[in-house]
Amino acid sequence: MKPKVIKKILIANRGEIALRIHRSASEMGIQTVAIFSDADRRAPHVLQANEAYSLNGNLSKDTYLDIKKIIDIAHASHCDAIHPGYGFLSENPDFVDATTSAGLIFIGPSSAAMRSMGGKTGARELMAKANVPIIPGTTYPLKDFTEAAKVAKSIGYPILIKAVHGGGGKGMRKVDEVGELEQSFSQAKSESKSSFGSESVFIEKYLQNPRHIEIQILADMHGNVIYLGERECSVQRRHQKVVEECPSSLLTPDIRKRMGEAAVNAVQKCGYVNAGTVEFLMDSDKSFYFLEMNTRLQVEHPVTEMVFGLDLVKAQIRIAQGEELSLTQEQVVPRGHAIECRIYAEDPLEGFIPSTGRVEDYMPSEGYGIRHDSGIMRGSEIVHFYDPLLSKLVVWGADRSESIRKMKRALEEFKISGVSTTIPFCAFVISHPKFIEGEYDIHFVEKYYHPDKLIRSEEEELIASLAAASMHNWDSGKGKEMREHSISSGNWKNKRFDE
Repeated sequence: MKPKVIKKILIANRGEIALRIHRSASEMGIQTVAIFSDADRRAPHVLQANEAYSLNGNLSKDTYLDIKKIIDIAHASHCDAIHPGYGFLSENPDFVDATTSAGLIFIGPSSAAMRSMGGKTGARELMAKANVPIIPGTTYPLKDFTEAAKVAKSIGYPILIKAVHGGGGKGMRKVDEVGELEQSFSQAKSESKSSFGSESVFIEKYLQNPRHIEIQILADMHGNVIYLGERECSVQRRHQKVVEECPSSLLTPDIRKRMGEAAVNAVQKCGYVNAGTVEFLMDSDKSFYFLEMNTRLQVEHPVTEMVFGLDLVKAQIRIAQGEELSLTQEQVVPRGHAIECRIYAEDPLEGFIPSTGRVEDYMPSEGYGIRHDSGIMRGSEIVHFYDPLLSKLVVWGADRSESIRKMKRALEEFKISGVSTTIPFCAFVISHPKFIEGEYDIHFVEKYYHPDKLIRSEEEELIASLAAASMHNWDSGKGKEMREHSISSGNWKNKRFDE
């Protein structure tokens, strides 16, 4: 197969992932075309692309989910290919078909592979036939509530209702008893429709205390498939990952090998090509079960890049051009440990409700082994139309202990004002004994986190700094006066959140 040459890519996304794709493409000498909603007109991904085209509107269905608009812009700007990023249309096989029918290269898997693995139910059915352990539940979309009630009763509560084409916790509801089922079923279908353009949902048994482990794979058009270790994604809130690390502190070399080989076997079964992630849940006895496959680039892909020294976006583009993988499995060698914290525009003191407004100040931390994938800058307007992810803070260390210490320091230095962010929450996670020990599961947040813990930690931090300052100035007689004035002012408890 003669490799094709991609000269211009339309990036069918926004925010940090659009900017991240632009940077890798630019380094390869490839021009990029950005698309933008009205709210994103002055976003960094728009300003840095070689060309940018308006989608005229703000709602996702009128902008980043409008296939016809996107294809028309790709033609008008003379693009060779489209990169979907993650979210929006990235796992929509109809978008793949529209792209290829328009004579464009889709940087991702084929629509057939996407339908068999990207749809959660199809993937579960395929894995069951391949004798890969799956969680009890349906391998097909549910027709209606009556069928959902029968399935739930047969496998027993608690259960999870999940969007067939979902991700990021959207279109997902945990149901503990029969009285909650009807409302949860309706909510899951509605959220799935608004987020992914399809209201198809299915049911699976809810495992009580599992770990969430995923395997990154790369597959080319020549039959070569490799896996790039694993990512631990067990720190989640509302079924959405918030802190990820590579490698996992749980896996042994033997389990890692078996999970990696299972992932490779899974993608070979459906003729999958390009980057993808096979996700597993691991029980307390270290038995693992296929969860789903994400037929796209993952939000947390940077931790894999940091540990394995490989640019996954460049690998995706090269695969889409028809090139062979540059590595064999024997040449895949990990180095060190990486952690990613997702920085959302959410208020961790108020149930993680989205925070909107203007970014008044933006000062990311710096230093060796620190990386930021960001979609904002000072002056950016954070609106309610889209996912509230602002930035991904990623650190690399020689081992897990160093990586944790570096992340603590990086979070302390990272300053964003104008909107509430999850920086204090991430600092709580990284400093928690259970995380440091590597002894945590997907219920970490509900087990250990409460907003009061953030307030108390802020109080303790400020008391310590005030005490240090007062001791420094004690000889001048100003120390005691300063402490009393600061504490009596009543404004110190939430100092960081008010800044």
